[in-house]
Amino acid sequence: MQIARTITELRDLLAAYKRPAFVPTMGNLHEGHIALVNQARTLGDVTVASIFVNRLQFLPHEDFDTYPRTWTSDCAQLTAAGCDVLFAPHENELYPEPQTYKVHPPAELADILEGHFRPGFFIGVSTVVMKLFACVQPRIAVFGKKDYQQLMIIRRMVQQFAMPIDIVGGETNRAPDGLALSSRNGYLSPAELEEAVHLSRALKVMAATLKTGDKDIASIEAQGMDTLTQRGWKPDYMVIRRRTDLLPPTESEPLVAVGAATLGTTRLIDNLEF
Repeated sequence: MQIARTITELRDLLAAYKRPAFVPTMGNLHEGHIALVNQARTLGDVTVASIFVNRLQFLPHEDFDTYPRTWTSDCAQLTAAGCDVLFAPHENELYPEPQTYKVHPPAELADILEGHFRPGFFIGVSTVVMKLFACVQPRIAVFGKKDYQQLMIIRRMVQQFAMPIDIVGGETNRAPDGLALSSRNGYLSPAELEEAVHLSRALKVMAATLKTGDKDIASIEAQGMDTLTQRGWKPDYMVIRRRTDLLPPTESEPLVAVGAATLGTTRLIDNLEF
């Protein structure tokens, strides 16, 4: 695996290729990230990953300074997975001056759910992804479905800007008990790690209840919130939405149950399509 620290180095490494397949990450990699890299390897003529902890998407009280940096392990995993090129710029390479030009996704999609509880988050995400796309110039980019709203926002951004990039969603990787793999699982204590699966279980119960014919979605959502609250969680939302736009359902259509809740001091997200 070749490592590029600058945009010039990256472009020189990729100059001979026509279909780069790209997996952007913030590092602290786990099996879920590697599954995305494996998926990307089947789609392009060169596989590129990036590691960059993006300051723009962290709120002032969030964990930018303490976000785990696991460089040696990350490189070993990417090499073993057959990644061809790793783009790992320093902050002053990607942001050599204050990033005053930013991508503002539409409020009706970006200011709900995650965007409501983390204002400005998707501006930071969209801006760094746009910049990484400009650096890598991929033809395919793979994003995990666990970050469901993020995937939708990036996909629409690419469509509206007519960018020649296919956005591919990678299925959520889970532990044997059903817990969605996440870099933030590393913050959990052993007891919290056992408890964490109840987020996905609560989403499953919500979906199953709706499938039985119970159409009182507000009640189903409230029960999902109550289930976690009674177990000591602090849920932000447990909702059922349309897959197309994350708005409340209006008729029979593909749906997704989406949730975010804090366990101890760690905030987790998950979703379930049905």
